[in-house]
Formats: sequence, C-alpha cells, structure tokens
Amino acid sequence: MSFTIATSVDEAVAALAAGARPVAGGSDLVVGARHGKAPLPEHLVAIDRLTDLAVVTVDGEGVHIGALVNHHTIEHHHALSTVWSALSDGSALVGSPSTRNVGTLGGNVMNASPAMDTGSPLVVLGAEVELRSARGTRRVGIAELWTGPGRTSAADDELCIAVHLPTPVHGSNSAYLRLEYRRAMEIAVVGAGASVTLDSNGSVAAVRVALTAVAPTIIEVVGLPLGSITEVAAAAAALAAEQARPISDVRASDRYRRHTVGVMARRAVEAAARRAAGEPVPVPVNRALGIGAAS
Repeated sequence: MSFTIATSVDEAVAALAAGARPVAGGSDLVVGARHGKAPLPEHLVAIDRLTDLAVVTVDGEGVHIGALVNHHTIEHHHALSTVWSALSDGSALVGSPSTRNVGTLGGNVMNASPAMDTGSPLVVLGAEVELRSARGTRRVGIAELWTGPGRTSAADDELCIAVHLPTPVHGSNSAYLRLEYRRAMEIAVVGAGASVTLDSNGSVAAVRVALTAVAPTIIEVVGLPLGSITEVAAAAAALAAEQARPISDVRASDRYRRHTVGVMARRAVEAAARRAAGEPVPVPVNRALGIGAAS
C-alpha cells in the first residue's frame, strides 16, 4: 500500500491518474473498510492539506463550496444557513460533532449514499459538482452524478474540487429534515428536502422536493402542483409516498418508509415555506421544530 500527501490539486490529480484514491477526512472510507463494505484501496492520496478546496465563496452567481469544506462549517456559515438553508440543515445532522468537523462535503457527495443528509438539499437547490482530471475540468448536475448506491458517473481519475449552488430567486428558501431514532451517529431512516418560492400573495410559485433513503439514489419528486402552501404540502406527501421505492431492512420496513417519507416531504415543504415567508426557523429544522429523536 502507498500513501501520498498532495500539496496541490495538480499533484492530487496526477496521483489519481496513476491509480490512487483520494482521502480527506476519511469518515466514510475508514468506516466502510471496518464494516467490510470494501477493502482499503491499495494506493491513497491525502488531499486534506489542499486549503484552496476548503473555502466557501459567495458571488453574483451563487455559492461555491470547496470539496474540503466540512459539515461544521456548512452548518454555521451565515450565508449558507440563511440563503441555502436546507444544506445547513443536512450538514447539522451528519454523524456527531467530531464527524462534522472532519467529514467533508466533497467526500459526502462522492460517497453517493442514498441516505446522505446533504443529498436531498443539493438536489432541490440545483447543485452542480465540479470535477478535475488531467484532461481538464467539467461540471455535472448533482442528480446526474449519482448512478447507484456508492456509485457515480465520475471517472476514476476525476477529483471533486467544488460544489456550486445558484442564488435562489427572491421569495425562496429551503429545508431538510429526516426521520431518526437517535440524535447522534444516526443515518436517516427517511428524509426529505424542499425548496419553495412564494409569490406576492403567499402562494407557492415554484417547488422542488427530493427524497432520502427510499431509492437506490436520492430521487426528486415529479408532478408537484402549485397553489396554496397547504395544497402543495399535501400533494408532496402523496406523491412522495407514491414515487418512493424503499426497501425493507433492519431499520424499517418498506411500508413504513413509504408512509413516513410522505410525512417528511409535507413537513419539509411547510418549513421551507415558512422560511421563504421570512420566518426565522433555525438550523437544523429537526431540532427547531421538535422533529425526530428526543434529546
């Protein structure tokens, strides 16, 4: 086994081209190996010292989040928690405080778990992932990146260097919440993210909803109507339950997941609408609204 510490993005990309796998916080890689999901790669390149990838930049186009930005930063970043709130909601629920301080957004995205708490927020916020290789740089829509559990459309020699989110239109906000059995070191039983835009009359002018842990990848709900918040939230619940493709496992049955993901979708739409209307609903929504496991 070889281990290289990259001092630049070009150095990291060259190591990937030679067959290495990147590691930053290692919160997914090490745990997966310990649980027998996959052996540790034969060659690793550490990218945790690439400080250029640990920066959040807000500009006229939106926000650019470096792949090494950790979940603690996303949870507490003022612009993210107020403008792109669903992503802060999701990051605030990842693992434990120690996990959130080492786990990175890029690692979370490229791990491609259908139960990741940042996945639904990234979908409803219209995220693009920036990938770098020796051939150049390209952007991929987040939904096109994930092809199955633990699988992405990125080539083996491509490094995730950033996640880009466009600026929401006026009157918009978002929320993410999950069903959980405990507060720390938990994986979503089901989860839902929503982005909502309200018109001047307080009706829903645009809405997106995405679902966590009910299909091989994060999925977006299709066919959502527009109208009053109550009507849209009710439709989101029904369509989420209808379009979910959950499995049964030791944590929940498919029937239970199908029902509860509808409940989460409705609550996510309602919480996003409250934020869009200007109500200060703190991050994370789960804690602010008393949803999920008791303290």
